Amino acid sequence: MQQRQLGTGGPMLSLIGLGTWAIGGGDWKFGWGDQDDQAAVAAVIEAVRLGINWVDTAAIYGEGRSEELVARALQQIPAAERPLVATKCGRVALGHGEIGKCLRRASVIAECEASLRRLQVDCIDLYQMHWPEPDEEIEEGWQTLVDLQRQGKVRYIGVSNHSVSQMQRLQAIHPIQSQQPPYSMIARDVEPEILPFCGRQGIGVVCYSPLGKGLLTGAFSQERAAGLSQKDHRSRDPRFQSPQLEINLRFVEQLREIAGGLDWSLTDLAIAWTLRRPELTSAIVGARSPQQIQQTYTAGSRILTADAAAAVERALEERTGQLELIGGAAKPRV
Repeated sequence: MQQRQLGTGGPMLSLIGLGTWAIGGGDWKFGWGDQDDQAAVAAVIEAVRLGINWVDTAAIYGEGRSEELVARALQQIPAAERPLVATKCGRVALGHGEIGKCLRRASVIAECEASLRRLQVDCIDLYQMHWPEPDEEIEEGWQTLVDLQRQGKVRYIGVSNHSVSQMQRLQAIHPIQSQQPPYSMIARDVEPEILPFCGRQGIGVVCYSPLGKGLLTGAFSQERAAGLSQKDHRSRDPRFQSPQLEINLRFVEQLREIAGGLDWSLTDLAIAWTLRRPELTSAIVGARSPQQIQQTYTAGSRILTADAAAAVERALEERTGQLELIGGAAKPRV
């Protein structure tokens, strides 16, 4: 699989990274429903076999469960073949399903030590501030990441979900290696400012949810959306509910026709569309089983043609017009 460098002086990453949000299971606020642990471990192992060289997780995913499953997979992969591991701090499980927001020094250090234990590693390859909240604590949190890097606890440090102004504040303290924003055909907020800023500053971009939480895979229908478990946070996402759902499903059918003309899968098209941007280093694709990553990893070798990109843009303009007629799309926040 092709690779790109993560920002200035960073590691080489495969164009597809394995996301592990979903394997955290359904027993937390932003879960994805029940998860088979053996299938999750097998998905990580299969991703590495297919050429994916990095895995993204977070302490809050499944309240530590995702990191533990990644560790189980790492133990079954020869040391020389193990992927780079990225994880995050700043979201803290408070119990009873509640999630706290904290970037204070003591909290970040405690989170880092806990992640090292769960992952069973001596050093985290990429450590990221998960959200810039509370805003008044981001400088303290970032300085703590800088100190952890100097101590050898983490190799590279980055951010996730940060605005340009917030990144500028952090850049004044220490260069940012990477930014991890949501980015897909149906979530384009980063295009006007964040992507150009990262490109100018030499900040690598690894986007999450390039498949729109599964909407852009073509696997969804009104029946499947209606049947989402209450343990699956998508059951509360307006994009998976009427009237947005019907608009999104019509859009996916237009994409299916474009993908068919290329002899690609829908996932190939959706992921290649994100990777068309030169600022992108890698797209994070979740998988809950080996079969799922087998269906998506091929996007790492696809190059979107100008004609296909234009066809997608026309379909997107039509979708935007339909959303405006129903009052616009609410921006989901997780």
